[in-house]
Amino acid sequence: MRSPDLARRAPALRATLARWVATDPAAAARAAFAYLPAHARIRASVYPVIKPRTNSFVFEARTNPAIFLYLDPEVTGPKFANTLAHELHHLGYANACPDPPADSAVAAGVRAARDWMGGFAEGRAMLAAAGGPDVHPHATSDSAERAVWERDVALVPDDIARLEAFYGDLLDGRLSDEAARDRGFTFVATDSVPQGAFYTVGWYMAAVVERELGRERLVASTCTPAALLADYNRAAERIAARGQAAPPRWSDALLARVGAPAP
Repeated sequence: MRSPDLARRAPALRATLARWVATDPAAAARAAFAYLPAHARIRASVYPVIKPRTNSFVFEARTNPAIFLYLDPEVTGPKFANTLAHELHHLGYANACPDPPADSAVAAGVRAARDWMGGFAEGRAMLAAAGGPDVHPHATSDSAERAVWERDVALVPDDIARLEAFYGDLLDGRLSDEAARDRGFTFVATDSVPQGAFYTVGWYMAAVVERELGRERLVASTCTPAALLADYNRAAERIAARGQAAPPRWSDALLARVGAPAP
């Protein structure tokens, strides 16, 4: 805090903090609640922080919820509001969807696959923060971030195949906990940016479901990620039935193995 570099940046940091404080947290919460079940509650302390690392994160979402946001002068007021809505959605998700009780009747591989499907909450949060499927999820970002998103969202077909292979390995018990963690986290980052396939594929599926089946149906699957995959497949089938280019789909075998609900 006493370094010459921070001393030089103090005016910009002070102006950024003032800009962020002027953001209406209730508006960000409303954006999050629009994509959460009615019983969801959000309680959080928000901490703008100055620190060596430039990342922002949610902490203790299920116990003492907090959002730590790196104070970045490059982040505009609208971008901050978008980030706040995204993180508030995560906290509402954690509140609405507590960890399921241990069930010895469910195979370990099925539990692991279902748990990792929860990663698509990142895509749901992208949709909520944007405000709808027809708003670009990086509308408040700079051109460089938008370009990375466009590049990565174009990889959705390939990423669905990669994710299906990952879930198959989990279901077959071929991955240790460490190997599963290492491989799973490749889907939450790209080029050192927190945006992997859980963001892009999750957003794409959620947007398709909302457009085809409605927001109520999308919200209904919040706490059962396998249901999102099943709803997405049904939405993709409707698109194909109209003669349009069919979105890539998950295999029926995968949906059956994870116990996705029937139509």
